[in-house]
Amino acid sequence: MPLTMTQKVFITCAVTGSGSTQNRSPHVPKSPKEIADSAIAAAKAGAAIVHCHVRDPETGAPSRKLEYYREVTDRIRDAEVDVVLNLTAGMGGDITFGSTENPLPVNPKGTDMVGAEERVAHVAECLPEICTLDCGTMNFAEADYVMTNTPGMLRAMGKMMTDLGVKAEIEAFDTGHLWFAKELVKEGILEDPALVQLCMGVPWGAPNDLNTFMAMVNNVPDNWTFSAFSLGRNQMAYAAAAVLAGGHVRVGLEDNLWLDKGVLATNAQLVERAVGIVEGMGAKIMGPQAVRDKLGLTKRAPRG
Repeated sequence: MPLTMTQKVFITCAVTGSGSTQNRSPHVPKSPKEIADSAIAAAKAGAAIVHCHVRDPETGAPSRKLEYYREVTDRIRDAEVDVVLNLTAGMGGDITFGSTENPLPVNPKGTDMVGAEERVAHVAECLPEICTLDCGTMNFAEADYVMTNTPGMLRAMGKMMTDLGVKAEIEAFDTGHLWFAKELVKEGILEDPALVQLCMGVPWGAPNDLNTFMAMVNNVPDNWTFSAFSLGRNQMAYAAAAVLAGGHVRVGLEDNLWLDKGVLATNAQLVERAVGIVEGMGAKIMGPQAVRDKLGLTKRAPRG
């Protein structure tokens, strides 16, 4: 397939994630204030969208607490800079099994399985413009951990997102996830055209190579919008690859802690680097309102 470079590109900053990165860099934000401040700085640097998880302010461990999401949301909406808010809905689908000889009962440490309504509760509370939908189950890095998203769970969560007027960003970690995403659109659970994030190089999903990347791209319907990222040192290379392939860009500390070899990054610095790559390729950076217009997003005002 011939490459069709994107001429107007939006950048998403994945601010903190839920991985165990909190002790590997002082720049990984933990508290709601730190997460919001880092998101605001990323927006000032050129990110049109900020993708936010929340963490326990003391330990940095991933959290689903509504009050943390509400504080992050309020702080970002009250800021002087405009940005599209994207909240994760990937939490609450975690299973860590017992030993290989005794997988059941599951290991309570690392297991967090809740119903669809609870997994989307913070989305209903905060009403961001976008929230993520991890569109499949996957062995996810650790030996006995499974990221669990059954077809029934995804149908239920997807319908809730659509009914709330929140755009689902389909997180596709392999081609089968795109296959099911197309089924969700076909069934009317998600709206057409859809928004997709291609997640490359995450063990054990789609491997981090350009042949696989283009297979993923070629499985995205022509009228959908896609963005892409890869982990670690390949983050900026995939910023260029995504634009060349007709997509948009995601960077941020969720996926990569480093600006250069031996130099820990901030979110704003990663966004600035991505802006330089995109503009150096001859494309223009889209602002948040242009993204809302393109994707049909609804911006909610700050609470009075």
